[in-house]
Amino acid sequence: MADTIFSKIIDRQIAADIVYEDDLCLAFRDVNPQAPVHILLIPKKPLDMLSNAGAEDQALLGHMLLAAGKITRDLKIDGAFRLVINNGKEGGQAVFHVHMHILAGRKFRWPPG
Repeated sequence: MADTIFSKIIDRQIAADIVYEDDLCLAFRDVNPQAPVHILLIPKKPLDMLSNAGAEDQALLGHMLLAAGKITRDLKIDGAFRLVINNGKEGGQAVFHVHMHILAGRKFRWPPG
């Protein structure tokens, strides 16, 4: 997988407003927020798209979901938030390093656009 802005944030080559970190993942505030709260949660393991994840990534992806829950509790947004994973260019993925968007602080509509 090629270097991405996210791998540079993990390596501390680019600064970020980090809100959570453990051995497997890192979460930081999005610089172009789409909601009052917009956190990006990324695995430290390079993985370009969710569709390329394998059985060996099951524990990591589950860990990330639990980390998202912890982050929302810590930020006191656990009562209402949206978790989004875009996959592939046509799916809206702009950075090819798996990431979850944690969005909160406004009302969301369905379907999402």
